[in-house]
Amino acid sequence: MRVCGIEIKGSEAILCLMTLKDGLFDLPECRQTRLALSNDKDAESLQKFQFNLAKLVEDYKIEQLVIKERPQKGKFAGGAVGFKIEAAIQLINSCPSQILSGNAIKEKLKQHPLPVDFKDTGLKGFQETAFIIAYAFLAK
Repeated sequence: MRVCGIEIKGSEAILCLMTLKDGLFDLPECRQTRLALSNDKDAESLQKFQFNLAKLVEDYKIEQLVIKERPQKGKFAGGAVGFKIEAAIQLINSCPSQILSGNAIKEKLKQHPLPVDFKDTGLKGFQETAFIIAYAFLAK
């Protein structure tokens, strides 16, 4: 199964592709490590963001989008732009999406610790959370 872990930060979606086949995890190359929403007040910008992500899903044959949940209230609450991004992702018809809570991710990592140190993956540092989200979803 090929999934895309997504962390939403500010006006960006940070991406990490991961596959699980025959019990082996793989990190395929991807042309995009992040997608930005340039102008959240413009419907055309939001549609372009959604189109670009849908095209990525199609090109890389992604079977599942997994988004890290962000609180709606409190000190660490997500912003309005982030929730627009989240909605645009969830409304992509060609691929199912799921939101994983921080607690669910922690539980999965307790049951199935990361088999490799993040520094050894070859991914960029800002992709670490997206990597962990994808791994937590696939680890069963």
